[in-house]
Amino acid sequence: MTLTVGRDVEWIDSSGDRRGRAAGVRRSWASAQPFDPRPTEGNQLPPEVNERRWKIVARGYVRSTVLLDGLVAALVGAALLVPLTGAPAAATAWALVGALFFVLMVAVFRGYDADNMGDGPAEFQAVLRGGALVGIALMAAAFSFEVDIPRTVVFAGVPALVATASLARYGHRHHLHHRRSAGEAMMRTLVVGEPSAVEQVVGELSIAPHHGYQVTGVCLPSLDNAVPMGGHPVMGAISDLPQVVVDNAIDVVIVAGHYLSGSALRRLSWALGRTPAQLVVAPDLVEVTGPRLSVRPTAGLSLLEVEIGAPRRRLVAKTVLDRTAASLGLLVLSPLIGAAALAVKLTSEGPAFYKQTRVGVDGSTFTIWKLRSMYLDADARRDQLLKDNEGQGLLFKMRQDPRVTPVGRLLRRYSIDELPQLFNVVRGDMSLVGPRPPLVAEVEAYPDMVQRRLHVKPGLTGLWQVSGRSDLSWDEAVRLDLRYVDNWSVTMDLMILWKTGRAVFAGSGAY
Repeated sequence: MTLTVGRDVEWIDSSGDRRGRAAGVRRSWASAQPFDPRPTEGNQLPPEVNERRWKIVARGYVRSTVLLDGLVAALVGAALLVPLTGAPAAATAWALVGALFFVLMVAVFRGYDADNMGDGPAEFQAVLRGGALVGIALMAAAFSFEVDIPRTVVFAGVPALVATASLARYGHRHHLHHRRSAGEAMMRTLVVGEPSAVEQVVGELSIAPHHGYQVTGVCLPSLDNAVPMGGHPVMGAISDLPQVVVDNAIDVVIVAGHYLSGSALRRLSWALGRTPAQLVVAPDLVEVTGPRLSVRPTAGLSLLEVEIGAPRRRLVAKTVLDRTAASLGLLVLSPLIGAAALAVKLTSEGPAFYKQTRVGVDGSTFTIWKLRSMYLDADARRDQLLKDNEGQGLLFKMRQDPRVTPVGRLLRRYSIDELPQLFNVVRGDMSLVGPRPPLVAEVEAYPDMVQRRLHVKPGLTGLWQVSGRSDLSWDEAVRLDLRYVDNWSVTMDLMILWKTGRAVFAGSGAY
């Protein structure tokens, strides 16, 4: 093996394998020798910048979350126990004990791990499981020790605790996301791999800063013809990677593409073990997340198992959620639907309700119900307005559509015209959450990949509705629908329903 020493290094091993040009002398990734940081702008960050990094912020964020959970649990417990017992001092003491137990149970389910906080559903799942364990413990205490615990505490107090703690955490997380949008509480991130794969990962991370990954730079196989990726500098070749990490105070290294795999990836993990950085691998599985992925250790290999179809228990849970929530929704919202129908009838000629044939799961058709928001001749006038279409792909959209009535414009802004579709959900034609129910003509024009949207029931709301509604392009709407079809879960449905409320009240992207 030959080695040329200097600022730019080119390696050629004994088999003639050419390695890319690097910025420094290559050191073995299997060595136990530490990588000493060299003075750079990255590892000598000003104190005010360093204090805003996630590694520093996380400690305070975890502490404040623990205090928030404890405070919420104590307040909910006191609010329930004081009226029941009539003894404020004793009730408050028991509420504090319950709050401590709740915090401990959430901690058991890793609800305070910095890696699980600020992003993803894990921390909300920990709150739910911790609350369930509190309920089980109360029932066990009542049965085993014959303690007189009011049923209200178990069947009303625990759900109220979980709901209130989740809302408090949501607000806490929202504040964190706001800080991240301003460049605070971020993880300094280095993306490594071949240029095409690096460019894709950098692009995806750049449009979603709330996840906390701040791309500081990239490392490519060689410095030959290296150009910045998305405005981020090339900090070195892949062989320079560990030294680049310590020189630039990198928190996370993301490996993209195939250039580093197998034994090379294993050796990289050894090298990064001598640095403070985390190693993350971006798999080539596109838009496959969360519940569908699990690691199966076999014969010294780490096999990544991909769930092909949703298990029956998840399908049953979704059906129960849909039918129950839609029935309650119809019951509660029937006065609003009736008032809106009357307004439609009194202000424009024609029926109050509009029905149309749409395509459902696996290509079956059904009749969808909506409050009429357009004039009677809307379908006939559509062809005349095609030249003014502002939508993309198969969607027809106009911000100032002349076919929409004044009352219809108000109904659309707050999605009141969609409420009769709760009847479709109760019937089983639709789900609360899913892709947009398409027209027959749209489905006939679908490219092959888009047919995947029909694999699940269409929804009253979905990922595209909470991500911009009509402001989204056709391609982006399809991408979000396919992401939902591939990764849906009951937890995701609940999160989308929660975000739908925000989108509806804000009226963003609705026209």
